[in-house]
Amino acid sequence: MRSLALFSCIALSVLFPNSYDTKALDGKAIVARLESRYRGAHTMQTTFLERYSENGQVVRSEAGVAYFRRPGKMRWEYESPEKNLFVVDGKMAWFYVPADHTATRVPAKQSKDWRTPLALLAGEMKVSRVCAKVETATTEKPETPDNTVLFCTPRGEEGRLKPGVTGGSELQSDQPEQSIYLEVVRATGDLARVLVREKGGVQIEFKFTAWRFDPPLADTFFRFDVPTGVAIVNGESPAESKP
Repeated sequence: MRSLALFSCIALSVLFPNSYDTKALDGKAIVARLESRYRGAHTMQTTFLERYSENGQVVRSEAGVAYFRRPGKMRWEYESPEKNLFVVDGKMAWFYVPADHTATRVPAKQSKDWRTPLALLAGEMKVSRVCAKVETATTEKPETPDNTVLFCTPRGEEGRLKPGVTGGSELQSDQPEQSIYLEVVRATGDLARVLVREKGGVQIEFKFTAWRFDPPLADTFFRFDVPTGVAIVNGESPAESKP
């Protein structure tokens, strides 16, 4: 149920302007700033809040700290309301629930988990790898006035867009599998929020704060060592896979 998307380039002269009106930045410039912001770091750390909703009602809200390391490694430490761990070591994706004494594993390239595409933050950082098209959103407003919301057309969904519609392709002739929005801080390129809407009234919202770039994180930090007595299950975790 959770796949997501994220993040092509424009002239360097608009990436770090001194007197440029950031409110006038168009979608391509925002994407370029987003990519540039994360591409230069070897490791990253952020605090996150994730909310999962069905038909407008919040079903689950979780918070913790996420870490990224090039190439393509992630570690998500859930602290509230209970401790869980999601690790992508570059080859395998692991989801560990200490209370259940189980660890689910799946090849990272086969994972349908919504967090897996965020490995782009620790990879080439090209939005075009997951988005066939990115433009300024017209129907989703930013939570912070100084931010911009981008609408991402996931690869494979291009054919569902209404022919001839520009400057607001959120208007669909047929409801897509997913509608993906990225809220970006215009002045810095920081990723502030990811919003994914799926068929059936499912919505996943993900907020980021306190980004840190190049914190000291060892490669072993992104390796999952199965604790003694924990059962390993192959395949997607029921809570994370698509129905």
